[in-house]
Amino acid sequence: MLPLLAALSLAGCAVTPGNAPASGARPTPAVATPPHTGTTNPAATDAALPGTRVTAAAPGGADAQAGFAEWRSAFAARALAAGIRPDTVRTALGNAEWQPRVVELDRSQPEFTRTPWAYLDSAVSAQRIAQGRAQLEQHRATLEAAAQRYGVPATVITAIWGMESNYGTNFGSFRAVDALATLAHEGRRRAWAESELLAALRILDQGDIAADRMVGSWAGAMGHTQFLPSVFLAHAVDADGDGHSDIWGSIPDVAASTANFLARSGWQAASTWGSEVVLPPGFDHGRADPAVRQSAAQWETEGIRTADGQALPPLADAYLITPAGARGPAFLVGGNFRAILRYNNSVSYALAVGLLARQIDGEPGVATPWPRDLAPLSRAQLQTMQDALNRRGFAAGTPDGVMGPATRAGLRGFQRSIGLPPDGYPTLELLQRLQASPAS
Repeated sequence: MLPLLAALSLAGCAVTPGNAPASGARPTPAVATPPHTGTTNPAATDAALPGTRVTAAAPGGADAQAGFAEWRSAFAARALAAGIRPDTVRTALGNAEWQPRVVELDRSQPEFTRTPWAYLDSAVSAQRIAQGRAQLEQHRATLEAAAQRYGVPATVITAIWGMESNYGTNFGSFRAVDALATLAHEGRRRAWAESELLAALRILDQGDIAADRMVGSWAGAMGHTQFLPSVFLAHAVDADGDGHSDIWGSIPDVAASTANFLARSGWQAASTWGSEVVLPPGFDHGRADPAVRQSAAQWETEGIRTADGQALPPLADAYLITPAGARGPAFLVGGNFRAILRYNNSVSYALAVGLLARQIDGEPGVATPWPRDLAPLSRAQLQTMQDALNRRGFAAGTPDGVMGPATRAGLRGFQRSIGLPPDGYPTLELLQRLQASPAS
């Protein structure tokens, strides 16, 4: 703490301290294990959807503690130079603690790629739908006010609330300053973590929340709908008029902030996120790709229909997704789906938000059965598949065990070469056929 105080003394008294951040009268909800981190997670991808197993031990002990103290003192000077008040640096950063568990969670990798249906079974469970309906009814005036102001349906706001913190019951158990300071000192994503830490200190500096109430996930995601500090500064709204944007204790602020983020991410009030559709016989599954975009009217001319036989929603710049390949459901999605992806860049996540919102509104779930007989591949199996694709001339990128666009494109190429629908969905059967085929 002494080096930090020395750094503060260099700032002198030229900066007049303002009022300390108000703690407010709102109670802090119970917190448990870190929740899904939403738009806040810098590594949020479909590959990160499952539960994780720790694969590397976190640094700890006296050396790590000492190094953390030295880093914290150096960062204090940066914070002061960035205009953060000395009182805020002293009370918030000066009391930041090294959290080995944060490093463990950051280094964890999913052993298995979770199937879309397994993810949706949990994310859009009957219990979460029922809770969403109850929350919508309880806070209808507040949610509808945000919907009217920003053009985002109340059901969508409610669905994101359910996805991110289970309607406020699970913010995460880490103080944001502790988590971000630990990630910044650990160094794997130092520039990102230091930027977010400065943003967190700025939030404290402007008095929106007290440091002990600024809690969230291990990645620094905060509050009911899990904003990163930088997202908070850009999009948080004081909807209840108390002078603070409080995404921890004020439901009006939570609803308005979430809707504001989606509106500024491109949400169109007059449109929907998408619809489940049925593809015609012989459809080229290679065209179910975000790169292939056209109007719903054009897709209709190709024989695409909704699952219930109705006309397609009037989507512009729409594309098809088949999360489980040719054997599973298909969806036509548009700009509002992409706005949800800005919250969390995972197709499964965005689909869960859309489906949860619809079922909270009383609409049915997915009509087409999922291919539940298909087992998920492990990261090691995906890496083997990537290596086999590369050796056979189907470029799949660096073998890393993560299913990305390059791997999907390479897999589609292999599927076409053997006369299968090019859906790009990895299965054990495809891996075995790859391994049995001659290398290029």
